[in-house]
Amino acid sequence: MRQAQELLKTLYTMAMMVEARDAYTGGHLWRVSRFCYALADSLGLSQSEVERIALGGFLHDLGKVGVPDAVLNKPDKLSDAEYEVIKTHPQVGADLLRDHPLAELALDAVLRHHETPDGRGYPLGLRGKDIPLAARIVGIADAFDAMTSTRPYRRGMPKERALAIIRENLGSQFDSELGERFIQLGEAGRFDHIIGHSEPGIPLQCCQGCGPIIAVPRSAADGDELFCPSCAGGYRLSRRGPNLALEPSGRSNPAQARQPRADPGLIDDLLLGAEPLLQMRKPSLLERLFG
Repeated sequence: MRQAQELLKTLYTMAMMVEARDAYTGGHLWRVSRFCYALADSLGLSQSEVERIALGGFLHDLGKVGVPDAVLNKPDKLSDAEYEVIKTHPQVGADLLRDHPLAELALDAVLRHHETPDGRGYPLGLRGKDIPLAARIVGIADAFDAMTSTRPYRRGMPKERALAIIRENLGSQFDSELGERFIQLGEAGRFDHIIGHSEPGIPLQCCQGCGPIIAVPRSAADGDELFCPSCAGGYRLSRRGPNLALEPSGRSNPAQARQPRADPGLIDDLLLGAEPLLQMRKPSLLERLFG
């Protein structure tokens, strides 16, 4: 079990380091993973399959390691040429993941989460149920988080509007049955504790100067200084019970602000939740990996 946990930890860490390059997507992987978990769990799947799909949600953007910073952090809408660069990330992620011992757990989600039922997705142009279940679920969760999160060129939209857009595109961009179930969960408030958070109980904070996300790690203590990943402006963290606030410190530290970091506390939680996945049978994943 210990060896498998260490292998899984490398995937979580790698995904977090890739995410840290994007100043506007703090917590995106955690949120997508939790949306995936809620939807998969509502389908009555086995616990190991639910965890596998949640893992795919967390790893789905691995391939963005191959997207240049100038494209990834562009403050305006992308040009057609830049969008073509973004569209390479599923294949790049699959290539990066393919030789990892745990690749089979998430490869379908990483490679196919931008496929759509109408066949207009990428990179393979798959249709309908030819798209693996995990990829169909991640595609819905990824789009929902993109719509409800703030980006350089627009504010995040209300949950109700994002759910309405999913409903308008059932059968074309989103799987009809899964999309309808996702909408039901959203309307029932099942996502309210996830939207606008970077991990459990930690609401997203924004730079007051330029707008990007400052994801506060759970290990940060009252009085710690954090820096905007874009402008490098400093903030003092104030913790008052469950409430967080950031006050400008007047300092700037570009080197610290742009240093990618993983969150050990969140990784430990993810590994704990993934235990059913690592213990799955038919045959045991551990037996296949380590004899």
